[in-house]
Amino acid sequence: MISFEGFTMLILLFILAPIIGAIALLFLFIFEKRIDLLENRNKKMELEKELQQSLYNQLNQQIQPHFLFNTLNVILSLARLKRNEELVRALEVLSQFLKFKYKTNEPMILLSEEIRYTEHYIEIQKLRFGSRLSISLTIHDQSIGLARIPPFVLQTLVENSFKHGLERKIGRAVLCIDFYRQQDLVILKVLDNGSMDPVADLALEKSGHGLDNIRRRLHLYFGERAKLHIQTIEGTGTEVLVEWPYLSTTDESGSPTAP
Repeated sequence: MISFEGFTMLILLFILAPIIGAIALLFLFIFEKRIDLLENRNKKMELEKELQQSLYNQLNQQIQPHFLFNTLNVILSLARLKRNEELVRALEVLSQFLKFKYKTNEPMILLSEEIRYTEHYIEIQKLRFGSRLSISLTIHDQSIGLARIPPFVLQTLVENSFKHGLERKIGRAVLCIDFYRQQDLVILKVLDNGSMDPVADLALEKSGHGLDNIRRRLHLYFGERAKLHIQTIEGTGTEVLVEWPYLSTTDESGSPTAP
């Protein structure tokens, strides 16, 4: 025979069991919804990540034909002038550049590598301009070489300096490239003494395809912390200033992140 206390516990069990079961089901429902929400959020982030990577690759590829076209024009000019030694050297440098370029399939590279292959382009221009071209490249902080940067940023800026400035310059042509750090930022300054006339034509060309490509690629990785400024300095030339966060090779940066 069941005692009164046993009977009371049995009644409480029958009453509480459905309540406990309902609460457990409620928690399971909330937990399941939370998991679904996290999964959907992760899927959305992956889709955005893939979209940005695709956009980045598309932007990055826009640079290549432009450089090759300009370099082949330099080589053609040397051939027409029958400057055979310079022509052979230009082809050797172009070969070295292409060999390096087709090994560069990463969205971010060492700044030291960026400088190295840009020097191939500069050497071709030295062959073309001869003694009237003066170039300085100064690195004020050696740790900058370990910073990471999207490829073809420096090369595009240097290419623009020649195409839109120095090629119009009569007499001595000067190009100054400076790298330095300000706390956690890398600063790149490219200054040329190219012709500033006509002003309207310069403004149109200088803000064109190449610089817009750089802005967009930097923005994909660094968001609003990356900046690109261009200004005409009267009596001096054109200055392009680029800054972006210092990201060393020890940092994790496998692919573009949303700003």
